[in-house]
Amino acid sequence: MSSITLENVVVDFPLYGLEPSFRTDLIGRAVGGLLKRTGQRGNGVVVRALDRISLELRHGDLLGLVGHNGAGKSTLLRVLAGIYEPSHGQCTIDGRVSPLFLTAPGLDFDDSGYENIITCGRYLGMSRKEIKSKIKEIDAFAELGQYLALPVRTYSAGMVVRLGFAIATAIDPEILLLDEGLGAGDARFADRAHARVEALIARSNIMVLASHSDELIRQMCNRAILLAHGQIIVDGTPDEVLDRYHQMQSAPQPPAAEPAADAEAVGDVEVGPVVAGPATV
Repeated sequence: MSSITLENVVVDFPLYGLEPSFRTDLIGRAVGGLLKRTGQRGNGVVVRALDRISLELRHGDLLGLVGHNGAGKSTLLRVLAGIYEPSHGQCTIDGRVSPLFLTAPGLDFDDSGYENIITCGRYLGMSRKEIKSKIKEIDAFAELGQYLALPVRTYSAGMVVRLGFAIATAIDPEILLLDEGLGAGDARFADRAHARVEALIARSNIMVLASHSDELIRQMCNRAILLAHGQIIVDGTPDEVLDRYHQMQSAPQPPAAEPAADAEAVGDVEVGPVVAGPATV
């Protein structure tokens, strides 16, 4: 049986290249939840993208990740995909993980459609035998006909999307990771694509979806968590979590705190473009 267990997972992204005076100003304040001071002298600064996340997923869990931009949704997905290593804590995964952050990883515009089915399928974790058994299915769904024998650079943008979508949704995942769903091209194709995504999710043992769409979370998930500043605020049904999220969104925001008088206090602070690290946290 597939499973995911996270125990007190922390992900920190160090900030480099800050002016000493600016760094001193940052670590002397205590007003947010994104920045932490580190080091023996407390003079280092990191972005804490995930803060002590503990979570268990078992067979049949279809989890939606809810939260504002920067809440930690994409970072959590990338920890589950093995792209980011936790700075602290433990992430244990039993089962093959299929992260669909790109519909056609490894796509080469100079190769034919058939060649790209093999290449992209391998990037998505399928064996050559699996891929070859699915070529007819991919061909039928993408509706590209003889174009599959031509270089992808001869395709229109919509044809490229259809090819990538057909390949990505041909996998048989044990643990499926989705970020904002999959692009499906024109309206007629989108109708068919919706049913194909539902079939993909049905073939998964566990699914984790990050999305800003209430409709998608309610439709695709049987469980959800609300993230804020890298922490889990609520873990429950999609309706419970979405209701709490909108309550938080509509609540009046507290005024900004004044700089802490005690320079030794461990402080956090939100900052803008000075962050030098991964763009999505």
